[in-house]
Amino acid sequence: MNFYRSVVAPILFRFDPEWIHHRAAESLEWAGKHSWALTALKSAYKCTPDKRLGQNLMGLDFSHPVGLAAGFDKDARMVQALLALGFSHVEVGTLTPEPQLGNEKPRLFRLPEDRALINRMGFNNRGVESAANQIPGRRSGVVGGNIGKNKTTANENAVQDYLKGIRALSPKVDYFALNVSSPNTPGLRALQDREPLSRLLDSVQELNHRLESKPILLKLAPDLTETALSEAAELVLQFGLNGVIASNTTIERTGLRTKLSEVEAMGAGGLSGAPLKRRSTEVVRSLRGMLGEQKVIVGVGGVFTATDVIEKLDAGADLVQVYTGFVYEGPGMIQKIVDELNHALSTGQWVWKSRFGSSKPTADLGFMQPNS
Repeated sequence: MNFYRSVVAPILFRFDPEWIHHRAAESLEWAGKHSWALTALKSAYKCTPDKRLGQNLMGLDFSHPVGLAAGFDKDARMVQALLALGFSHVEVGTLTPEPQLGNEKPRLFRLPEDRALINRMGFNNRGVESAANQIPGRRSGVVGGNIGKNKTTANENAVQDYLKGIRALSPKVDYFALNVSSPNTPGLRALQDREPLSRLLDSVQELNHRLESKPILLKLAPDLTETALSEAAELVLQFGLNGVIASNTTIERTGLRTKLSEVEAMGAGGLSGAPLKRRSTEVVRSLRGMLGEQKVIVGVGGVFTATDVIEKLDAGADLVQVYTGFVYEGPGMIQKIVDELNHALSTGQWVWKSRFGSSKPTADLGFMQPNS
């Protein structure tokens, strides 16, 4: 029995989701400041990946494929504790040059029947300089910096916001993620169009090369057409980015189990979780075909189990990130996933191939139960 899912989550889910998130953030931030608390977390959620799960991607060492997506630790306050829970990497942000409150509350909603979330947070954060000061210099895993533009910055001036993010975070993070795909900042997704995206990538790469030349990934929306995905992939290749993150939240609402009236009452926002799994995997598969074997793809969307991880890897992802699954499965999620991946490797039920090879199951994966 998953104690968190069966006992703890039903209690927590009685409270406002954003309020609960802040209480969890405070606890994890506190734990990260005390060595004995970090040791306790590592002991309670001991995560010992099989060596065959390790990869060196973009010049960075990942102990296993599963990390935490941006949005959970917006201000880099929980990095140490989250790494202690077993994540191979943690992506902080989305961070903007100036602090901003985000959109009006309520702005975060649970859809338990769908194992999903809807959010319209709106890049609420304390600003990139504040986050940079929080990121620990010594750490046990990889830390990425997800950057975006302030809501008040017009799209024609957006490049400068991303450049400010690069300058502030370059000495502190291991890689960058450019967020041009959140549905919760008006006009942001227009930056995925060829002309504005070309200007952005050209300027960002020019500055990045003058600084410490950190790896850069582009985070894309799952709602793009195949043509738009292809154009984005062409620009990733043209400007020499290291790869893509696929994908952000979706504005689609089709096929949900939650009552339509309840969904409509929640209003606008990005949908994440189990309903996004199939589409995000399709985007990963398409992008692998477009980008070839020389670019990194991070698969995000609907990951709850080891089976979900393997599906993303099989579709062409090199790394996988979770967010909504972490909310529903709890702090033992990564330990459980890694243990099951270890078991699959040791029993020959799954073969982990090279960095760019598809991971093919060699037997039925029935020992890992799908989402329920």
